[in-house]
Amino acid sequence: MKQRIVSGVVAAAIFLPIVIYGKLPFLFLVFLLATIGLYELFRMKKLPVLSAISAVSFLLLWLILLPEPFSDFLDEADYSKTHVLFWGILLMLIFSVVSKNQFTFDDAGFVVLSVLYCGLGFYYFYETRQEGLIYVFFALFSIWATDSGAYFIGRSIGKRKLWPEISPNKTVEGFLGGILFSLIVGAIFFLFTSIDISAAKLFAMSVLIGIFGQMGDLVQSAYKRHYGVKDSGNLIPGHGGILDRMDSMIFILPLLHLLHLL
Repeated sequence: MKQRIVSGVVAAAIFLPIVIYGKLPFLFLVFLLATIGLYELFRMKKLPVLSAISAVSFLLLWLILLPEPFSDFLDEADYSKTHVLFWGILLMLIFSVVSKNQFTFDDAGFVVLSVLYCGLGFYYFYETRQEGLIYVFFALFSIWATDSGAYFIGRSIGKRKLWPEISPNKTVEGFLGGILFSLIVGAIFFLFTSIDISAAKLFAMSVLIGIFGQMGDLVQSAYKRHYGVKDSGNLIPGHGGILDRMDSMIFILPLLHLLHLL
């Protein structure tokens, strides 16, 4: 527990000032976190990190992460990110033939999904910061409250298992407690901050974060259980890897943007 607290404080001391400052340092941080996240997925799947396919994968990831002002060169060439992603998929399928199925169709599907999972999740992390720091803090505090509510309510009154095949300790009562705690954060932000969102919209976002933040955690648990690993990585002692810490965040931020709530 002591190691977990110390490493958490150190990580926050590095992470939060960059988030608060924003601009290019924050963009570099997003690129770094997404790159480590994809690396963790490669290691989970036991795919070689130093290979032609990994080079293509990381290039596709970085392309997805590029915000609009930095991706104008694609428009000038009459291309879009979707076009380049399609070329990347074709290259992977061709490589499955050239490698005589040492790199399989299943591997190609895993890589494409992993690139999209990390790329879109961290891209919308950057886009949320562009909307304003308060929206990042609202998402962070809502996710932390959801995790805390799910844990404490689940520990105190949880009886019915939520999804034992994926995460045996999670309960239905804890799941509902997580949503309740997220709603409390929404109420606090509405009453005591200058966040420019109506009460109805803010509480809708709180419910979505409460539900899909926990779903993001379950998705990561499903990944780890399927590939037989305890943590996605060991970058943060006592906490695991980047995906262990950011799983809820990179799951809900794209959703909030795609629903035009952010």
